[in-house]
Amino acid sequence: MDVTNARWRTATRSSNNGGDCVEVADNLPGRVLVRDSKDRDGGTLTFAPTSWRAFVEQLRQA
Repeated sequence: MDVTNARWRTATRSSNNGGDCVEVADNLPGRVLVRDSKDRDGGTLTFAPTSWRAFVEQLRQA
């Protein structure tokens, strides 16, 4: 999977305490990428955009 054009951003709900942050890249067609900001080479999760939106909506309701 080529992610060289991914534009990563820190999640808006990530804290600034030097730890628990995720980064999201949602600019690629047909997928949303998520990774740990502390371990950027440790792996990337890939979601379909509809699945990602459903996940985020569930978080908002929690």
